[in-house]
Amino acid sequence: MADALVVGGNGFLGSHLVDALSEAGHRVTAFDRFSAGVQNFHSPAARMLPGDFLSRSDLESAVRGHEVVFHFLATTSPVTAEADPTLDIRTNVTQTIELLSACVSEGVKHVYFASSGGAIYGTQASHSDFSETSPTVPASPYGIGKLTIEHYLRYFRVKHGLNSTSLRISNPYGPRQHPLRKQGLIPIALAQVARGESVARYGDGSMIRDYIFVRDLMQMIVALANADPRHDVYNLGSGQGYSITEVLEAVGLVTGEPVKVLEIPTPATFVDRVVLDVSRFAEEFGAGNPIPLTDGIAETWADMKDEKL
Repeated sequence: MADALVVGGNGFLGSHLVDALSEAGHRVTAFDRFSAGVQNFHSPAARMLPGDFLSRSDLESAVRGHEVVFHFLATTSPVTAEADPTLDIRTNVTQTIELLSACVSEGVKHVYFASSGGAIYGTQASHSDFSETSPTVPASPYGIGKLTIEHYLRYFRVKHGLNSTSLRISNPYGPRQHPLRKQGLIPIALAQVARGESVARYGDGSMIRDYIFVRDLMQMIVALANADPRHDVYNLGSGQGYSITEVLEAVGLVTGEPVKVLEIPTPATFVDRVVLDVSRFAEEFGAGNPIPLTDGIAETWADMKDEKL
């Protein structure tokens, strides 16, 4: 088992990854700001390391002594990157290069990067289900930033021998996903329904996405971490597409409340349909048994009620 550092270890995905890696027997350090003074991961064996992703010295200190680094921190969302494309370049891209440089200096063996399984492929008339060999033509600043980091991973692999794996994750959801963040249809919709508010829906509701419950996602990532991956890129998703309308119908079913919809224009850079082909992962590690969407939403809803939204 490895000494693993999770960058962004107190976030939604990062905190679940800390717990999953710890349960699998890895020695885990969670690096994050912990600015609210709250520890979101539950593992008593994991070590909390406060620090600033934007500080090179903090990154160097965090990386030191670790064999494997999981980069699961993002300073932007698709919406905020759209509002200010330079922010993604100045923070996510440049600081990831600093992180990778620190990994080389400190002798890290492998980096796993949380990339995008949607925005990175872009809109393609000939594709709606995407494999890892599909063209990558992102139009959104968020997707462009993720793909840029993937290219830098290749550079560090060729130039410095730093092994890396890009995880093109679909739309994860589940407990601990903060509804006030500008990312994640399911928690945002649940919170809005709970408050009796209208749910903002892009377009007519026909936009299709691949949603994966966070626990299913962690099982896939741990399988990769416990092996020697054959490839440097993997799609990680449920492999099944749901329209926004179908998701909101499930939200109404789970909450028992009517879902009032406020239709808003779809940003020009958003992809209409993205469903991930996860056969590469399944062939190497076996096909999973993803939780049904309604059951996953119900578990998310129960957690949000416990947290009093």
